[in-house]
Amino acid sequence: MTHLPLKTNLLNQPLTLPNGVVIPNRLAKAATSETLATYSNNPTEKHIRLYQRWASSGIGMIITGNIMIDRRALGEPGNVVIEDERDFEILKKWAKTVTEQGSQLWAQLNHPGKQSPKGLNARNISASAVPFGTEMQSLFATPDEATHDEIIEIIQRFGRSAVICKNAGFSGVEIHAAHGYLINQFLSPLHNLRTDEWGGTPEKRRKFLMDVYTEIRKQVGADFPIAIKLNSADFQKGGFTEEDSLEVIKALAAAEIDLIEISGGTYESGVAKAPQKSSTIIREAFFIDFAEKVRAHVKTPLMVTGGFRSAEGMSQALESNAFDVVGIARLMAIDPDSPKYLLAGTNSKQAVQPIKTGIKKIDSLGIMEVLWYTQQLSRIAQGKAPKPKESGLWAFIKSVLRSGWGTYATQRTRIKS
Repeated sequence: MTHLPLKTNLLNQPLTLPNGVVIPNRLAKAATSETLATYSNNPTEKHIRLYQRWASSGIGMIITGNIMIDRRALGEPGNVVIEDERDFEILKKWAKTVTEQGSQLWAQLNHPGKQSPKGLNARNISASAVPFGTEMQSLFATPDEATHDEIIEIIQRFGRSAVICKNAGFSGVEIHAAHGYLINQFLSPLHNLRTDEWGGTPEKRRKFLMDVYTEIRKQVGADFPIAIKLNSADFQKGGFTEEDSLEVIKALAAAEIDLIEISGGTYESGVAKAPQKSSTIIREAFFIDFAEKVRAHVKTPLMVTGGFRSAEGMSQALESNAFDVVGIARLMAIDPDSPKYLLAGTNSKQAVQPIKTGIKKIDSLGIMEVLWYTQQLSRIAQGKAPKPKESGLWAFIKSVLRSGWGTYATQRTRIKS
């Protein structure tokens, strides 16, 4: 459904980051699960095709699906891994296909920790050897506690991956510290039970993240943008709270990070779902209330992703000065041209809807909000049109079959290499 164009559309305004880099407008494609890589985790022409389509929409910046920093630590089959320069030529092509159209391409760097399907990795590590909750234990194995040397190696890997992205022509990098992955595991008192320098107090629990940021900054320099994706909270009793998140944000702002993306939840509690006041529902965004709290403490540019539905709602949210960049993700999977409409002050012809299979246990986990949209991205990457009306149940069946084969194929690739 479209409406008359807005008289004043703040989405079109450029944003200057603290280091002087200018994002051409306030609309960003937030990271989504893509799983388009080979089973040896190399980027492919599918990435080129998908990102070329997105960049042609006029969107200001695109953040990649989470790129892993270690082939031994995958979150899903088909993840891209950047740990050396073996794929440097296609990485350059990937970056160029976006930047030559006037958009920016930021690489989201990640380590899954224990949040990896059983059987995919030979061994999973985390802050502590804490299993997932009962409902998730059939999907994820109990991890080993990371040693001090392993932690140092991971920190160094983040830096190495970041500088490879910079040299390949990417516009910036984003550290994934949300949604239950490794950095989020270190931040959470539920998952980090350590009593050494990496845990025991909020300051020590965030040391891993701060050291990752410091290492990346050392490798890429002051002029290359670094962002972070951080939970406002995990929404789990005894877990990472809003107060914890605010303290992390203050520390990162003091360390001169360039952009903070606010999200929330984990795969246990539900990703990108937050308790909402009635005022938030009117204003569409999931995390705008928390963004207002953050704005009272830091001047670092903020990006909010989740819940936006209309050009009017986005522009009004920006007008409130609570944050600076609007993140959209699922809409880009069903309408890759939606930024053209939004930047013109009108709405996309498509609308994001809850995806259900009809299987109560599956639907309660919220995983279809990832799996269904991932399959739409695969269609776009193949040069096909998305299917906004595709059955959630059929998408689930295809995903189970593909995931099982993907785990097997990844294991076989490792054996051969």
